[in-house]
Amino acid sequence: MAVATSPARRERWPLYAAAAVVAAVVLAPLAVPGYALLYDMVFVPRQPLSWALVAPADSLPRAVPMDALVSLVTQLVPGWLVQRLVLGGAIVLAAVGAGYLVPAERRMTRIVAAVGYAWTPYLAERLLIGQWGLLVAYAALPWIVRAALAAREGRPGALPRLVLAAAPAAITPTGGLLALATVALLVPTRRRPRSSAVATGAVLVLNAPWVVAALITGAGGASDPAGVDAFAARGENWAGPLAALAGTGGIWSADATPDSRSGPLIPVATLVLLVLGGVGFAVLRRRLPEGAAARLGVLAGGGFLVAALGVLPGTAAALRWAVVHVPGAGLLRDGQKFLAPYALVLVVCAALGAERLVARRLAELAGVVLAGVLLLPVAVMPDLALGGAGRLHPVSYPADWRLIAARTADEPGEVLALPLSAYRAYPWNPGRIVLDPLPRYLPVEVLTDDTLQVGDVAVAGENPRIREVRRLLREGRPVADTGVRWVVVQHRSAGEVEPAWLAGLDEVHDGQSLTLYRNPRASSAPQPERVGAARWAVVGALGAALLVVTVAALSALRRRPTPW
Repeated sequence: MAVATSPARRERWPLYAAAAVVAAVVLAPLAVPGYALLYDMVFVPRQPLSWALVAPADSLPRAVPMDALVSLVTQLVPGWLVQRLVLGGAIVLAAVGAGYLVPAERRMTRIVAAVGYAWTPYLAERLLIGQWGLLVAYAALPWIVRAALAAREGRPGALPRLVLAAAPAAITPTGGLLALATVALLVPTRRRPRSSAVATGAVLVLNAPWVVAALITGAGGASDPAGVDAFAARGENWAGPLAALAGTGGIWSADATPDSRSGPLIPVATLVLLVLGGVGFAVLRRRLPEGAAARLGVLAGGGFLVAALGVLPGTAAALRWAVVHVPGAGLLRDGQKFLAPYALVLVVCAALGAERLVARRLAELAGVVLAGVLLLPVAVMPDLALGGAGRLHPVSYPADWRLIAARTADEPGEVLALPLSAYRAYPWNPGRIVLDPLPRYLPVEVLTDDTLQVGDVAVAGENPRIREVRRLLREGRPVADTGVRWVVVQHRSAGEVEPAWLAGLDEVHDGQSLTLYRNPRASSAPQPERVGAARWAVVGALGAALLVVTVAALSALRRRPTPW
């Protein structure tokens, strides 16, 4: 039996039902209206399509092409609905993909894998830190693996399906790299070198938008080495960071970690999972084509190694050097993001391990035992339910935001957001910290601070423009000297605003949550043509990626439908 083999029709509905139940339990708070704003999760009613989001000129393209796609979609669909479709779809597709991937002999084994993959600490922690784009990549990963193994076997229509599966992952740089690594490792075979080259080339084109954006940005490719320690994997209990990674957790932020992960018995549950995974890997090796399981093991091990770079003595020092001297190495600072392949392989093998043990020792109690294994992830981490125990709670933007968006649209120009802070805690979004939504809410370019405060460590950003603004303010000079057209002061959000900074500005709107100032000395000089021309290269890369997806979709439609 191979991974590319679909479950029988009678097995699909229970799998989809289990996935839907998990999604409903996790995202229950989103049944009420509003926007769940938490850390990096920022959705707005209608995100503008601006150069700052398509191809940022002064910052690294961490959300390219994700922001451009959201901007296009929200021209037609309100942001609150996009948020629910993305999060719900990610959880359902993650669960179903894992269930389809496992080469099981029992229906219940597929459901065990589905629930296990949709209820991992990895998914919980990335949900609670708001990185929904990474959750989309996580959901796409089992489909990519399945299509890659089918392409390696030369199955008809596998290459188009592989491209279509990899496309959602490539909306973020990390997801694109995960897709590329999976394809480059699983697809190549001496028997079909052309197929291997086509598959790898297509996924490279899918990654082109953020690569080109990184090449043209004025932010440079270096990162603050302080981020290596700040973003390194973190121990969640007495067992330390490596044990947390082994259980698919270990995110750097304590605030994004479910409280249950600090329990003293969590390492014991992790050990049980590892034992089941070890037993199941032997089953996986027998049921997959020759060499496929070994390649999956290498993929999982590589992901685990990257996740551990920041906590291993030798590799941590090397990573600090790399983020300063090697362009793009900053992507590896938060290495726990790359743990997704390990989580997938571990869950699949653990499900197979449970199936094997039941078949050998407890055949008469197989259903009961597998049901217990099915509920184990929920039992050890119950606070993923209900939006992470209430952390995902929808709110509405105050009316000031809509008024200021309309005013700045009438007279476009650069906006500076004060106080200087990357993340904010608003009174109207109580108990939650969120990345400043202004750049995605206003239809003009917004300057926000990109310095990230992690505990007592301030990790410097890369934006040269905001560094210059910060220097001027530190010297006691007014904001008017920065050349921005607008200044928005966000009340009671983060830090203080010195009255001297606002000298020479004209107050345009004073509301309960925002105050808008206009700078009469703002420069009206157009942006240099060199920057504009370079940004069109990103549009070209986006067009190439969309063309690859379109060709793959048309090719898939021309063939006999294949059940997924």
